[in-house]
Amino acid sequence: MNVLVTSISRKIPLINEVQKAGNKLGINSLIYGADSNSEAIGKFFVDNFWHMPLLNELKIEDLITYCKSNDIKAIIPTRDGELVFFSKYRELLRENNINAMISDETTIKNCLDKLAYFSIAKEMGYPVINTYVDIEDLTCDSFVVKERYGAGAKKIGINLTKQEAIRHAKYLKKPIFQPFIKGQEYSVDIFIDMVGKIKGSVVRKRDLVLNGESQITTTINFTRLEILCEQFASELKFYGHIIMQVIVDLEGNIHFIECNPRFGGASTLSIAVGLDSFYWFLLEVRGFNLDDISFERSKSEKRLIRYPKDWILEIEEKEKLLKNKNEMFYPK
Repeated sequence: MNVLVTSISRKIPLINEVQKAGNKLGINSLIYGADSNSEAIGKFFVDNFWHMPLLNELKIEDLITYCKSNDIKAIIPTRDGELVFFSKYRELLRENNINAMISDETTIKNCLDKLAYFSIAKEMGYPVINTYVDIEDLTCDSFVVKERYGAGAKKIGINLTKQEAIRHAKYLKKPIFQPFIKGQEYSVDIFIDMVGKIKGSVVRKRDLVLNGESQITTTINFTRLEILCEQFASELKFYGHIIMQVIVDLEGNIHFIECNPRFGGASTLSIAVGLDSFYWFLLEVRGFNLDDISFERSKSEKRLIRYPKDWILEIEEKEKLLKNKNEMFYPK
């Protein structure tokens, strides 16, 4: 049973965790990495590399053919921009004995659309930050402006005056406005199994955030936040690994910011304390019932510090390393 990780880019820690999960299963499992960029750094860290077509050029039949030709039974999408594609074809992939770690299409779209996420969470009675397309609907002194769709960190404006927020919005495609709330940001990693049961969750404090991603993050015991996020996740049709972004204000009030229905850049820390998402996913693909597997959270807290690392190779080593990597696949 081989595994395909898409949009690998330079997500080396993620690739390493998938490899560990395969080794833990005790089976001969190869990691196939795919990216539309033929020079993606991640190709040096997978068993086989697929120079994958852009999604608007990729036919689902070709993807299925590629997976069957390479005995790929599991797909792990890693980029916001590809989640709708894989959710759309989730059931068709399953019919062909290929499982993608992805929630259903409606849930994915509701997470990628921050206005829809706000409306749904508010209607369900959860403490979500007010989100509007018209700044006049907000009564506050400081504002946050971000894109309505996709990753919220792109071109975000934080702690802006009303006039600054209006000017900043002109540079965005579909701007939305939120009140700026002072407090501590948290990420909550959650794994939901195939039948919709919460397997476990881990709260991480975002100590240092650069370009929307945690560069330094620390696990903490925050039971009240875990319970609230798990309740919300269980009421929606999530599957696999998701991340809920939350801020706790200076009075201790919880505010949902958004939800990323995929594995995150710093989510490897949650694996380190017991939230074994990739292992659990591969177990389910193999037909195991996760009820028989317990979530054993580490008793000690851990901190993750993300940093660049150099890997120096001789030219001959590089050529040998890439000799058997897959290139663009053209079905016959």
